[in-house]
Amino acid sequence: MTATLNAEAGRQRMRTALFLAVAMAATVGSALAFQYLGGYIPCKLCLEQRTPYYVGVPLMLLAALSSALRLPTVVTRGLLAIGGLLMVYGLYLGVYHSGVEWAWWPGPTDCTAAAGPVDTGGKGVLDALDKFVPPSCDKAAVRILGLSLAGWNAIASFILAVVAFRGAFARD
Repeated sequence: MTATLNAEAGRQRMRTALFLAVAMAATVGSALAFQYLGGYIPCKLCLEQRTPYYVGVPLMLLAALSSALRLPTVVTRGLLAIGGLLMVYGLYLGVYHSGVEWAWWPGPTDCTAAAGPVDTGGKGVLDALDKFVPPSCDKAAVRILGLSLAGWNAIASFILAVVAFRGAFARD
């Protein structure tokens, strides 16, 4: 009976890890789609918000693999907990960036110049590449249902953190 309960708990952790890997990949994939398909140029803070996902996706795949290989439960639980901490960091980044966009607090000093046309000085585009100024962190490129992408990232990070911690600390 105990072996059956432990096996089911292991399968549940594996499903949780796979869900998190897919959800994290979909979240960062959406940001990449806005960039490459929608033409929205990310600011410095936008790019930083992707880091927890870039680390989290392979980590959650590793958690699923550790569960599938029936490694000690502490390994899978630990990987899920680290995934939860990554998403808490993502939540922090999303809230911070949203606050910068709503002018609740100042953003980084190196992320305030607005992007605009670059004067090539008649030398051509390649000579002007080092003069490119990325978008300002305090201007939301797009708002969906009143929230910027940073705001949606905060919501996604919160939900994924809850799922990860629930998977890590659920009773067997």
